[in-house]
Amino acid sequence: MSSVELLVKHFLGIYFLMIGLHYTSRSLGLFERMRFSHIHYGARGSHTWWHRHIFNLFRASILAVCVARIVVDIDPWLGVFPTLYQPVILAAGAILLLASFSLIDYVQAYMHEDWRSGIDSQHRGHLITSGPFRRSRNPLFMAIILGQLGFFLALPSVFSLVCLIVGVVVIIRQARAEEDALARLYGDAYREYQARVPRWL
Repeated sequence: MSSVELLVKHFLGIYFLMIGLHYTSRSLGLFERMRFSHIHYGARGSHTWWHRHIFNLFRASILAVCVARIVVDIDPWLGVFPTLYQPVILAAGAILLLASFSLIDYVQAYMHEDWRSGIDSQHRGHLITSGPFRRSRNPLFMAIILGQLGFFLALPSVFSLVCLIVGVVVIIRQARAEEDALARLYGDAYREYQARVPRWL
């Protein structure tokens, strides 16, 4: 095993563990300060409720796999693609994961008090059309997809490919649901924004 392979293997376990701790701590801190949850699943059994649970299931699976790989050789069970499992590709995946995390943090910081995860039908904040939302209606989701691609490259396997495909499908469906909710909330102002700015790029 090359030094890059070993580094990326440990990087993935630490990265996803820190991501989990970061967002859990942030959500708890926001709840303690604001006394309401910034994370919204939607009505039980709805499309957005299922999106959130599927996303959580895959996120937990990714964390478990990446941490387990540090101490146990489970790669044969993951269906690793030998032709893609090359140091330069693994390193590129790790770089994309770091870029994704930076972009996600930037967009969430830009949204400031208007940031929500999911659809908050009780919150009528600002309609943000500037900054990262000037050229894309969904810069946050694009950054998440970038991270999913990075994960596939950092661990090219059947497992990460399934995570990538399912993740992209769920995000596309969630983006449509959130845009429908924003159109209902902001009416003509959001429809004008939709006509002016593309959903992705």
